[in-house]
Amino acid sequence: MQRRKFLRAAALGTAGTALAAPMVNAQSARNLTIVSTWPRDFPGLGLSAQRLAARITELSQGAIQTEYFAAGERVGAFDVFDEVASGNSQAYIAAEYYWIGKHPGYGYFTAVPFGMTTTEWNAWIKFKGGQDLWDKLAGDFGLKAIPCGSTGAQAGGWFNKEINSPDDLQGLKMRIPGLGGTVMSKLGVSTVSLPGGQIYENLVSGAVDATEWVGPYNDYFMKFYEAAKFYYTTGMHEPGSCLGFGMNASWWGGLSDWEKALITAACLEEHAAQPEETWANNGEYLARLVNDHGVQVRAFNDDVWDAFGDAAAEVFAETRDHSPLAAEINDAFQAALREIGTWQAVAEIEYSNQRNRVLGLT
Repeated sequence: MQRRKFLRAAALGTAGTALAAPMVNAQSARNLTIVSTWPRDFPGLGLSAQRLAARITELSQGAIQTEYFAAGERVGAFDVFDEVASGNSQAYIAAEYYWIGKHPGYGYFTAVPFGMTTTEWNAWIKFKGGQDLWDKLAGDFGLKAIPCGSTGAQAGGWFNKEINSPDDLQGLKMRIPGLGGTVMSKLGVSTVSLPGGQIYENLVSGAVDATEWVGPYNDYFMKFYEAAKFYYTTGMHEPGSCLGFGMNASWWGGLSDWEKALITAACLEEHAAQPEETWANNGEYLARLVNDHGVQVRAFNDDVWDAFGDAAAEVFAETRDHSPLAAEINDAFQAALREIGTWQAVAEIEYSNQRNRVLGLT
């Protein structure tokens, strides 16, 4: 009965008020080792991952004992995929686009250039078949993944010079992962995919000329302003960046229904909390960057945006050619974008434009 109550509460999004894990002792508790791509106590993303790990144990009333390892504590940041696929650890917390070298379809489960916002992506995942495709892709690697966080629309990045035309991108060295990085490489940018904990030192040393990260709240604590003063606040590369809780498929398959429901509820709780925290702080920290650190806010002009669009079209075509599954994921994503985005354009976007015009907001 208690397990049924928990499952019903989890489905309603009220797991925190109706815990129903069975009574356990240390000997019977299930262990869950989680590895992450973020450093320990890392502002924003790292703290979110730690919060999720603790929440799983809390919701289960100790029936699931999580052990959390930040990047480098058990394996390197970009080694977490193989660590979990091999069964050495049970789960990772990461941006799925870090794995496009294994399969380009992974990019669609974090962020796609000119793609969906977080709200649109959530709708695709939950109601338009996105999760089924994610399961199909992850299953090929012995994994099962679910959403566990989002930063919303991300900034275009930090540059040590202004970008006034596509020619200004030629020869730049930039930290930018995922399909967005592939787009930039089409425009003559030398791209690298550095873990978060290594970006600052590479930017300060000049090893990279530019970087993208998240947005004002997260970027403020990275201190990128010490090496790059031009901050482009709208980017094409991550309109709704979402994170994944990737689990070993065999381990997931051995869980009871209530354990699966509990882990899913905890992940979706954090999936909602992280963007709320980010958006609650972005405005304040953008003002700090400008007023306290002299950051110069910029926007890419239409010529640059058009170049981004042409390059993105090439990337999508190449992705489709990779494999039948890559084509299936791309085509489903693009179809959902056009269907869901139609209402987004005439409702939320138009509302925001008119609200800002009437209220004098910028």
